[in-house]
Amino acid sequence: MNKLIKTLALALLICPSFHGLGQQVKKPNIIIILADDLGWGDVGFHGSDIKTPNIDKLSREGLILNHYYTAPVCSPTRAGLLTGRYPNRFGLRQTVIPPWSDFGLDITEEFIPQMLQAAGYLNRAVLGKWHLGHAKKEYLPLQRGFTHFYGHYNGAIDYFTHMREGELDWHNDEESSYDKGYSTDLISDEAVKCIQNYSKESPFFMYVAFNAPHGPLQAKDEDLFLYGYDSSRPKFGKMSGYEDESGYGSLGKGNTPRQTYAAMVTSLDSGIGRILNTLKELGIEDNTLVLFQSDNGAAPNEGGTSGKLRGLKFQEWEGGVRAPAIVKWPAAFKGGRTIEQVMGYIDVAPTLREIAGIKTSPAKPYDGLSMLSVWKGEKKQVDRNIYLGYGSIISNQWKLVKANSGNEKMKASDDMLFEIIKDPFEEKNVRLAHPEIYKQLNAMVSEFDAIKSSLQVPPYGEGRKGFKAPKEWKITR
Repeated sequence: MNKLIKTLALALLICPSFHGLGQQVKKPNIIIILADDLGWGDVGFHGSDIKTPNIDKLSREGLILNHYYTAPVCSPTRAGLLTGRYPNRFGLRQTVIPPWSDFGLDITEEFIPQMLQAAGYLNRAVLGKWHLGHAKKEYLPLQRGFTHFYGHYNGAIDYFTHMREGELDWHNDEESSYDKGYSTDLISDEAVKCIQNYSKESPFFMYVAFNAPHGPLQAKDEDLFLYGYDSSRPKFGKMSGYEDESGYGSLGKGNTPRQTYAAMVTSLDSGIGRILNTLKELGIEDNTLVLFQSDNGAAPNEGGTSGKLRGLKFQEWEGGVRAPAIVKWPAAFKGGRTIEQVMGYIDVAPTLREIAGIKTSPAKPYDGLSMLSVWKGEKKQVDRNIYLGYGSIISNQWKLVKANSGNEKMKASDDMLFEIIKDPFEEKNVRLAHPEIYKQLNAMVSEFDAIKSSLQVPPYGEGRKGFKAPKEWKITR
């Protein structure tokens, strides 16, 4: 009898249910798909000429999150996504974590997989790009709640050789992986394999962090040919910081950066299609939550675009922080809708906490809010603001961008207030016409700007001179 009670208790822990669409729904499988430097204007459902049929299909079947915000650079977004907290709370606002840095995300922060472990998620994988610290083992994925890691620690690896700073940066858990192939394909292969294995022990969590279409710009010929690649014509020249005499970053170049970037995005889309098709083939599509988003806007001069939005990566203009995003979970809410609610990367952890049925408070207070009621259509809108960093904040109606706020990439000569719903392209400064709104938002953003951490990521170039990467990026200390 005692054994039976224990078995039933374990079953309730792993697969409790809540009501969705008038019926009980078991805890879902959860897959977060993160693109890297994918511009707002570079997906078909935003009018791009780049071929993204699988992402477009996802947008028709799921919810388009039309006002979804991130940090303007990738390590801070990844940190906020996994913790539900603003990255300046742990000193990771100003830049990414480069290969030569000893910085790592504060080990006292609670990551999503640590939270989900307590909710009965037995398998918790991260596939692709980590970029949250690699100098010590305590910063690595398997020490942050993940049960499996396949991919690379650093950003901007070579897509074909998987090298960074002259050493192989490709790993299966914490061992070197010598798998051959284009990194986007390898990540997709591993995702499919994990789904096939984990579906027998549902629910599972997968964080699929593609490095595409981040530089170096490298694509496969089969994808380049879709965009008029002519191998008899010259390939585009070197791009600063992404190629060297050793051959790093030189493979897979098309005739132009835009052509190569487009081919990379289409390859990414194909990988996403394989993930979605696997869910369907295994009959677990309905009760799998899939969240797709970019980590920030398109990088300058690397082939991507912001469409009609102002600005690019590194900036708090819309083109730098407003990401293409979609969520789908058929068992809990109907798709085919566009959500105008302002939300973003810091809302993912609290939303998943509610979905997983975790009643205890997080280890540290969230900055984000659960968006489940909005996704389910129970609420059309909730009142909230999202701090975008460096003197910028956005609400459901307004956006404030402060001048001289510390971001050298921003060229605002005066504080600017935009009625962002009516003016999504940030063309008309209405600060003087709405002094009370300006005053309120200014006070809020000043409070967030004042947050300081005892830990601070060093400037990007600090420690680069004389740096030698560890053999095959094996971290032993």
